Amino acid sequence: MGTSAIKPALAATALLALGTSAWGGPPVEGAGLWHDGTIITMDGPAPRTVQAVVTRGGRIVFAGPLAQARRLAGPRAEDHDLHGATMLPGFIDAHSHFAMAMQMASGIDLSDPASPISDIPSLLGALKAGIAARNVQPGGWVIAWQYDDNRLAEHRHVTRAELDTLGDYKIVLVHFTGHGLAVNSAAMAAAGITEDSPNPPGGITLRGADGKLSGVFFENAAYPVYARLPQLTAEQRLAALDAAQIKYASNGFTHMQDGASNLPDVLFLKSPAAGSHLKLDLAMLPASQNLDALFKHPELKFGSYEGHVKLEGIKFILDGSPQARTGFFTRDYRNGAPDGHMPWHGTSNMTQDQFNAETRRAFDKGWQLFVHANGDAAIDMAIKGFDALGIKAKDNRRPIVIHSQFQRPDQLADYARIGVGPAYFSNHTYYFADIHRTNFPPEVVNFISPFKAAMKAGLHPSNHSDSPVTPLDPFTQLWSSMARTSLTGVVSGADQRLSAYEGLQMLTTGPAWQVFEENRKGRIKAGLLADFVVLDRNPLTTPLGQIRSIKVMMTVKEGAVVWRRD
Repeated sequence: MGTSAIKPALAATALLALGTSAWGGPPVEGAGLWHDGTIITMDGPAPRTVQAVVTRGGRIVFAGPLAQARRLAGPRAEDHDLHGATMLPGFIDAHSHFAMAMQMASGIDLSDPASPISDIPSLLGALKAGIAARNVQPGGWVIAWQYDDNRLAEHRHVTRAELDTLGDYKIVLVHFTGHGLAVNSAAMAAAGITEDSPNPPGGITLRGADGKLSGVFFENAAYPVYARLPQLTAEQRLAALDAAQIKYASNGFTHMQDGASNLPDVLFLKSPAAGSHLKLDLAMLPASQNLDALFKHPELKFGSYEGHVKLEGIKFILDGSPQARTGFFTRDYRNGAPDGHMPWHGTSNMTQDQFNAETRRAFDKGWQLFVHANGDAAIDMAIKGFDALGIKAKDNRRPIVIHSQFQRPDQLADYARIGVGPAYFSNHTYYFADIHRTNFPPEVVNFISPFKAAMKAGLHPSNHSDSPVTPLDPFTQLWSSMARTSLTGVVSGADQRLSAYEGLQMLTTGPAWQVFEENRKGRIKAGLLADFVVLDRNPLTTPLGQIRSIKVMMTVKEGAVVWRRD
């Protein structure tokens, strides 16, 4: 598509092996002229288009009439004829887990449609096939991703005894929520977990009818296993970085996020080796568990880019996942706890006093606060913590509450008073609303990701995939924010549905504001970065039922084509 040449970078060979991609070079210094398509600027509260865009030095220098653009670009400008395609600002990832995407590149994907899993025997079969395909040696680690107990006909978690039947391996199944694990006996032993190990505060440990550990751990109880997982070699890390990055670029993202970074990932992704591979911007959120270690690295600067990497702020995790029944609520789950006991309204991962103290440490350094809170009780904790810090909207500190899924209407006024940016997750209305309706009343589920109410309250919401919890797919995000329809066709909160333009704002201008980059990204406007996505059709005129079939044709970072569909 278009007439521009695409220069392969160092990672091109590995990425091209995926079939439909090509990497570009550094920001284009000469002028580029983009024209003859539908160019939606996202600049303003209503749709606006321009005929042409001129770029130079990685920035947009003009957006307006074609004749004027041609004069400004000059006769030597690189010509980019869009041939009727639609161009938008590059999508901004409001929340996902880039480092986890890197780790998953070398593991077993339990969501692979080629090996559908419907029960425990098929789960064990997929694991056995994955072990054989990877030639895992006895005693080695087997890491599988996207484990989902909700898909199992037995309506229960797999046990460590069942995993033990697969042989002499250390087996770890990472729950699709990222908030729990199912492991075999060897992995438990490697993590130092015994029958006598106490359940840590904020942890959930499942036991069988015999009272023995089942091998399933959620929240803080899972951390000892996570801490023992094998680390990739430097070579493997770079290959995994390339594979993860192309996934984002092929979906039109020019800005990525690692939503809970550990210190080794921070140090690697800020290294010169990683920097030579990164073509897209990456915002990292070191997890609060790393605070003491971060204080020992004064060279790590927050809030500004070094190359394509920025340490954006600190991530605090107050609760778990509502679909895993580990989110913290003021009401009980109808289905009880993950092990079935009742009553159960979830639990917090830290006390209010702990949260207040830890956020104070980061806040006093000027670092932005990002707080994971799904249940309304966890959101109450976040609000109380922000109030303890004295944050007001006028202070422009922009604390972000990631997910804010089961927010109550009364909490919106608190968000407005404090200046909170809610990073919503509309995919829940598609993938998980049917599960949520088994646990909570319809009026509660209907207020999931209340975009309309938030906008009316003057907030700056965004929308995210939380990948790998749900697929990295901006068009499913867009569609779910517009349709709010579940897997079984149930609509959750018709009054919170967005228009196509509003849905696109949640992928561009909203997340740009949340990371203090509204004057760099999210719009096609003179002075901003030349970050674009080119689509095969216009989302504003595409029927709702076809939104998810829109395809990315090209992704442009700072004027350079970094990915295109062959």
